[in-house]
Order: sequence, then C-alpha cells, then structure tokens
Amino acid sequence: MNGFLTTRRRHATSSGDPSPDVTSISSLSGSASPPDTGVDISSTDYAHRRRELMKMMADLKSMGAEALIDLPSVVVIGGQSAGKSSLVEAVSGINVPRDSGTCTRCPMECTMSSHATSWSCTITLRMSFDSNGRDTAKTITVPFGRTITDRNEVEVWLRRAQSAILNPNIPSSNFHTKTIEELRNTRNTLKFSRNVVCVSIEDPDATDLSFYDLPGLIQNEEAETVALVKSLVEHYTQKNNTIILTTIPMSDDMENQQSMSLARAADPDGKRTIGVLTKPDTLGAGAINQRKRWVEIIEGRSEDHKLKHGFYCVRLPDDAERTQRLSRAELQRRAAEYFDTTPPWNGVTDRRRFGIPGFVSDVSRLLIQLIEEALPRLREDIDKLLAQCNKDFDALPPPLTNDPQIEVLGRVNTFCDVFKSFVNGSHEDKGLAQRNRALYAIFKRDIRGTAPDFRPFEKPEEYVPLDDTAGKMTLTERDPGVKMMGIYDVRKVIHEAIGWELPNNVPYQAKANLIAQFTKLWFAPSKRCLAGINDVLDQIIDTLISTHFGRFRVLEGYVGDLIRIEVGICKARAEEAVKSVLALETTPYYTQNKHYLETLRDKWLAHYKIVRSRASQYKAPVHLIQQSYPATYFDDNREGPPIAERTPEAKALRALAEAGYANLKIPDLARLLPPDSFQEELIVMADVRAYYHVAYKRIIDHIPLTIEHALHHALTQQLSQSLLTSLLTDVASGPNFSDRMVSEDPSVAQKRASLSTRKQRLSDIRRKLMTFGNNI
Repeated sequence: MNGFLTTRRRHATSSGDPSPDVTSISSLSGSASPPDTGVDISSTDYAHRRRELMKMMADLKSMGAEALIDLPSVVVIGGQSAGKSSLVEAVSGINVPRDSGTCTRCPMECTMSSHATSWSCTITLRMSFDSNGRDTAKTITVPFGRTITDRNEVEVWLRRAQSAILNPNIPSSNFHTKTIEELRNTRNTLKFSRNVVCVSIEDPDATDLSFYDLPGLIQNEEAETVALVKSLVEHYTQKNNTIILTTIPMSDDMENQQSMSLARAADPDGKRTIGVLTKPDTLGAGAINQRKRWVEIIEGRSEDHKLKHGFYCVRLPDDAERTQRLSRAELQRRAAEYFDTTPPWNGVTDRRRFGIPGFVSDVSRLLIQLIEEALPRLREDIDKLLAQCNKDFDALPPPLTNDPQIEVLGRVNTFCDVFKSFVNGSHEDKGLAQRNRALYAIFKRDIRGTAPDFRPFEKPEEYVPLDDTAGKMTLTERDPGVKMMGIYDVRKVIHEAIGWELPNNVPYQAKANLIAQFTKLWFAPSKRCLAGINDVLDQIIDTLISTHFGRFRVLEGYVGDLIRIEVGICKARAEEAVKSVLALETTPYYTQNKHYLETLRDKWLAHYKIVRSRASQYKAPVHLIQQSYPATYFDDNREGPPIAERTPEAKALRALAEAGYANLKIPDLARLLPPDSFQEELIVMADVRAYYHVAYKRIIDHIPLTIEHALHHALTQQLSQSLLTSLLTDVASGPNFSDRMVSEDPSVAQKRASLSTRKQRLSDIRRKLMTFGNNI
C-alpha cells in the first residue's frame, strides 16, 4: 500500500506545474510537512511528530477541551445520496451503517493511526452533553465493547454504539450483544445527539488522520428533524479551526447542494473548505458540457467556485463492488485506472486531485499544519479561560468553616454595629445621613411656605406679598393652604372673636385663630418628611440585610423578618412622637424667647406701617421687577442691604441724630407716622407674624431631632437586644437550628462545584498543552 502511495506521489510531482489551489496545499511548510523524497515516510521525524500531534488532540478531546476551545478538526458533511458514507468508508477502511432514510444520528469521530503492525479498532462514547443538549460539567469517555480485530464486525458495533448514545438512560453495556434487527426495532429516547461515537483505528496501511462524520443533510423528513441535522452541521462548521469537507455528487449541479450552501455560510472566503466530488462515473459520454464544467472546477479555473484548497474528485465503490468486499488496495487501483483512462479526467495535469490517496494525504498534512499553527492560540485561550474561571471562583464566598452558632451570632453583631455607624454618620458610606439631611431641608422649605400672607391693604390682591421685613425676598414655594389676608380680613377675624372684652382690647382668640391657620398646615409636611425618611431607612436596611445575610437564604429570611418587625415598631413610635411634637404647637401658644418675639413684632409692625404709607411702591406690577431677586428659603438672621445716603429715611435719621436723637433705626421712624385707623389690625398682623417665626425656628429642628431619636437611634438600641433574644430562644427550642440558618444556597454550592470542576479541567488541558509545547 505504501509503495502504491509513493508511486502516485512521484507521478504527481513529475506530471507538470500544480494549479494555484494545489500550491496552497502542496507548499505546506514547517516541521509538519513531510519530506517529498519518494520514500516511506512512516518512520520519518514528520511521521513521529504527526502521531504525537494526533494523540494530543485525541487526549484533549477526551478531556472535554472541545467544549471550551476551538480545537483544529476535520468534518465531513453532505446530503443524502451524495456519497458521504462511501467516502468515509474509502478513507477509513471500515464499513459504516447504511439504511434507507436517516441512518447516522450522532457525530462519529474517526481517528486513524499508522503506528501499528496489525489492524484493530476500538470504540468509545464521548459524553459531553446531557439529554437536552446542554454541556455537562465534565466530559466522560466510556469504553464500548472489546477491541475489534475483524473489519466485518465494525458496522454492527457502530450501530450498537449509536443506540447507546441515543438512549443515555440505559447502561451502554446493554447494547453490546444486540443484533442489527434488535437495534432497528429499538425505540430511541433521542432523535439525535451531540455526543460522539469515537472510532480509533490502528492500521499500518492508513494515513494518520482524524475527522468527524456528521449526519447527512436531509430535506424530506419532519421539519424538526431537518432543523436538528442542520443545526448540528452548523455547530461544527462555524468553528474557525475546522476544515470542512463537503461531498458533492457530480450527477447534480453544485448550486443544488445544501452542504455547499452551509459551507459558504460558515466559510464565506473558502479558506477552510475542500470540495470532494463524487460519482464521476455517473456522467455519461454525452454529458460533454457537464464534464467540462467539472474539469474547470477541479483545475481551479471556475470563477464561480473558488476554494483556497480546491476540489478533489474520487470514484467510490458501487453496490456490486461493496458486495465483493474488495481490499482497499484493489478499490484504489480500480479508481486510479478509471481516472487514468477516462477522458476528460486523464487530461488533468494535477493527478493528486483524483483518488483517495492524494486526497487523504493532503488533508492529513493540512490538519497537521493547522494544529501546529493553532497551538499558541490554544494556549492563550486556555490561559484566558482559566484566569476568568479563577476570578469567578474567587468571587464566590468561601465554604463555611466556623461553628454555625458563632457564624450566626457574628453576622448579627456585625450587622448591628454597621447599622449603628450608619445612623451615627461614622460609617464610610454617608448615604443615610446625607439623604436624611436633604429630606429635612425640604421639610424646612415646606414649613417656610406656610408663613402667613398678610398684606396690610384694603385690596390685598393688588399688592405684592410681604415675605420679609426688608422687602427683598419673595417665597417661590408657598403652601396652597395659606390664604392671602388684607386689612379687612384681619378685622373680620378680630370681630368674630370679640366676647366680653372691654373696649380697645383685641381678643387673644383672634390671634390664636390666625396662628392655628398656619400650625395646622405643618402636619402634611411632617408626614411627608417622615415617609421619606422611612423609605430611606427601608432601603438601607434591605441593603445591609442582603450584604450581611444574603449568602445564607434561610438566615436572610429569618433575620430579615425579625429586623423588619423592629423597624415597623420604631416607625410606629416615631409617627406618634412626631404627632406629639406637632401637638405641642397647638394651644396654648407659648414661648420664653420674649426678646426675639418682641424684636420681630416691632420690625413687622414698623414694616406694615411703612408699607401702608407708601402703598404705591408695593403695587403688583412692582413684583415683576422684584422677581429678578428670587429666594428659595428664608433666613431671619441675615442683614438687610445698606441704606443709600440719598433715601428719605437716611436723611431723616441724620437730621434726628443732629437734633440729639441718636441710635435710631428705620423701624423707629414708623412711630412718627400719624395714627392709622387700622392700628389694631396691624398689631395683630405683627404679633402673629412674629410668633410664626418663633414657632418656625422651633419646629424645623424639633421634627428632625424627634425622627432621629425616636426612629434611628431607638432602632439601634433595640435591634441588637431583640435579635439576640430571638436567636437564643429559637436555638434552645429545636436542634440543628444554627445549621439550618447557615445552610448554603444550593445554587452557590452548585456554582462552586461547577467552577471547581471547570477549573480542574482547564488546568489539566493547560498542563497537557504546556507539556507538549516543552517537549518540542
């Protein structure tokens, strides 16, 4: 056999210049390329290197590397009746199952080695996918049956192996003794499988090669079956390190071949596709144009069908020759005689393009070169996958090593300490304090918006609001419950409050009624503020619960419920505390801050008098000008603008100072104004407005402080004691309580086990690649 191959190689070398496509194969260089010396290469360094590479690829596949990295491989695809099975038989030297319809229902990997003194065959099942087609954590290689030494037994063993693949829930050994008839009558669990029947052939007359034989493409069966086969073919052909051998019957147009369409889709540039033309003997002598087109394709002259590695033409045994069980050498001799004597094939210069020997030799060399070139990339890919796997593994929480009770108590204590630091503002995350401060600022703005809107005019709607004594600020957000009140509105309130008071005595009840109008508006802002604070607390609590207990779902649920109960209790108490503070702002209306109250009263009374004396300056149109100085909050302590020397007030103060009335201020000038017929109303306005500012200063501090102490600080004090009491009670009530609390989430344990298995597999693959690299 080797002598025959050598003769064919010498003939090909001396028969003329190779075509451009052939050059891409015959010029393969490097250590993988065999020396073209015309001698038996089985004992050369190249042959040794080739065997080592093929063995390494087989080892990597058995380790499951194919599911992780793109290993170099060869796949044979083709439609039914395209001659694919006959091609596989001619290349491998074994008979594969043949039946009408779809026979091959899982990939078959055929690996041939010439490093043997006698022929033998072993079959294994490589299980990398579950019954749903999903990757398994670990690839399992199952030896199937004994070593076969009779070629005639291979076919039935292949049928048995495929049945075992299609029935994964049945022990594979149950199929070892089944007959062909029993196998045909078996109702398989799966229609197709991605798991592989691996056939390892030791044949001294073979060329070292490994390839996948995929199920034949079909079109006339159920849509689901057609799609399954197509999907399986696409899975293999789309890999960039895969050489695609597509079988094309010459009895049909190439455009009609689905295998060629799929090859083009996976390999648009034709860099890794090789066309194998079958059935040349079906072209009659009169099919001159057809033969001419096929010759153009074989010689690489067809512009429509260009492949980097070109096309090969093979004559395969017909049914009669298969029945005669002729030897491989005899079949190849007949094929060679056919191509050497039959036009137009005998006129093609490159004789390696015809017959199985040249085709197998070239594909073998191409695969070896691909492996050589891919090795550095494979090592890089494995290193990246291993680094990512280590990263994912390290991101998982380590297995529990503490005593369960210590673990539970430790996590509870840590949670309580961290929450306390959040409340105190000492934690590096200032979110709770900062978000609460923002809510309290909004509360202050809302309370400022409840200020009485007194306008000391008969028709107040025609005048601008008076929101400070300097007249430079207008509220931008006023509570809708605030009513604008003019001089007659206040007189009406006084009149309605008169009881048995003596003349010239304004009823206190009138002022109390006006005060109540703004204090009753404080309930809504206080409620909104507390609701916002509660929302922030819930978010912080949920985050801390997840952080400190999320690893253990049972513990997270148990402790989370206890914590939320305590939070609910403190929320209710805080709500009552806020109501109590607001109740303090109802009758009696009281303050000991007399100096501040009297100072503000005098300022507002003087302001109201001056405003009335200059009513024209406060007409509504003036307000449009004042809007260019907006204010969003009020500060009672701010200084007013300096008095310009040219103002009437400044001139009056200078004149009074020269007359001996020193240290007077602008509000004092109001006393010089003539008596106002609405003096009582102006005094009521000033008294109520002054008291508003006293109460405003008080409430904007009391509500936030009440919330902080009744809610957050109370929760920090109660939480630790409550949690520890509940834990100790439940620990004493039943056995294994702590064990149940810190039982790990099954999904985390499963992920850790999966990553550990993957890490081990990647490490083994990396070791194999590195070891091989160091030995070359």
